[in-house]
Amino acid sequence: MVIFIFQGIWLFIDDLAGKGLGLVIIGKFLFYYMPSLVDKVLPLTVLLSSILTFGTFAENYEFAAMKASGISLQRAMRSLIVFVVLLGGVTFFFANNVIPKSEQKTFNLRRNIAKVKPAAAITEGIFSDFEGTGEGMNIKVDKKYGEQDRFLENVIIHKKTKQGVNNTVIKAKTGELISSEDSDIIQLVLKDGNYYEELKPKSSKDRRKHPFAKSKFDRYTINIDVSELNNQDLEEDGNITTNKMKNVTRLIKDIDSLGKDNVNKVEAFSKNITRRIGAFPILSKKDSLALVAMKKDNLANTGKKDFEKHEDIQVKDSLENVEDLLDELAVWQQLQLLNNSKTTVTGILNTVRSKKEELQKRFKFYNSHILSLHQKYALAFSCVILFFVGAPLGAIIRKGGLGLPMVVAIVLFLTYYFIGVFAGNYSKEGNIHPALGAWLSTLIMLPLGIVLTKRATTDRSLVGIGYLLDRIKNLFKKKSKTSGT
Repeated sequence: MVIFIFQGIWLFIDDLAGKGLGLVIIGKFLFYYMPSLVDKVLPLTVLLSSILTFGTFAENYEFAAMKASGISLQRAMRSLIVFVVLLGGVTFFFANNVIPKSEQKTFNLRRNIAKVKPAAAITEGIFSDFEGTGEGMNIKVDKKYGEQDRFLENVIIHKKTKQGVNNTVIKAKTGELISSEDSDIIQLVLKDGNYYEELKPKSSKDRRKHPFAKSKFDRYTINIDVSELNNQDLEEDGNITTNKMKNVTRLIKDIDSLGKDNVNKVEAFSKNITRRIGAFPILSKKDSLALVAMKKDNLANTGKKDFEKHEDIQVKDSLENVEDLLDELAVWQQLQLLNNSKTTVTGILNTVRSKKEELQKRFKFYNSHILSLHQKYALAFSCVILFFVGAPLGAIIRKGGLGLPMVVAIVLFLTYYFIGVFAGNYSKEGNIHPALGAWLSTLIMLPLGIVLTKRATTDRSLVGIGYLLDRIKNLFKKKSKTSGT
């Protein structure tokens, strides 16, 4: 845990250093961050401790003494198996109850930092990015001073449009951040400055002149949303953080609602595109009673045989292809029809592309919920399975201490961890099922644990080199006999 905490400090050093945060706030940040490391720390701990324990037993000939007393390896592992199973249950409870609350505490802490100490999101001497009033903003200050660093000196702000174009610059000699714990809005009050804005006239002739507006102000106020100001996220993907805030019951409920909502969105969009294309009309259902009455009338008027002939007649379109349609029209009508068709198809394709991105985000959010649900169960089972990998492996290599066992444990854990990371990313993109993405690394370790347990039970080495040499010798003997005959 200490190793991973130092790694977290190194990763978030930009968010913690230079913000003027006290030791109490940094301590709370790390304390709330620690439970999120359990999914990395606990499997490695179980694997390493089992290898070290059983490796020390084997190195000191404890297993030899046990076997001489009639105690098998399975009997020696029995009490630890019970302990690891209980540990798996405690781990599931921890992942289902403690980690979500920890994530909520971390989120609330970040919001409180932004409310009570909003200057923490602004670093002296560099441009800090955050969102305000629905537009992107970059702010730079030369100095922060006063209570909670609320007073700013030499403020430069670049405001961006929704398209990401920087067309407004605000410069002020001083500024002040006014916030309250009861409000989600922070006021940035600028004093004694200038406002520059690039104008964009409709005519191209006027745009070539590059017109702009300039104004001087004594006091200028900008309202900033706290949730947008605080850019100290622990995760780059907001969906992952949201998923970790939910327990199993909430995840199952949200998965059901998200799945139904996604299906409804796809069906509604599909019907909309079908109507816009107009190539696949939906046939209206006819009343069965009206059909029966029509058949009776036709039978009475034309006779049964004639009616059967009429039933076989199918209405066919007189136009078999697009060329026949164009041949019936004049040249100007052909051009008009083709241009209208091209415009319609282009509009439909643009709609499909934009909707595709939205639906991909929706299904990624849905898949991440399923992945998070199964990861809670997989974490509990991984403790048991990695124990059955580490314990027999330690008995086989017969080495204790922090040398070879540490290297072997780290290699196995990195394999387990990276398989889980890659499988999780693939599952969120929809390339594999999210349940498989959560269980893949555990399922790969399961046969390894079975093989190692069998080899340790029968006192076989890690790699059966002698067995392979015997097979190779027998193969050459067979070849020499066949060549001799």
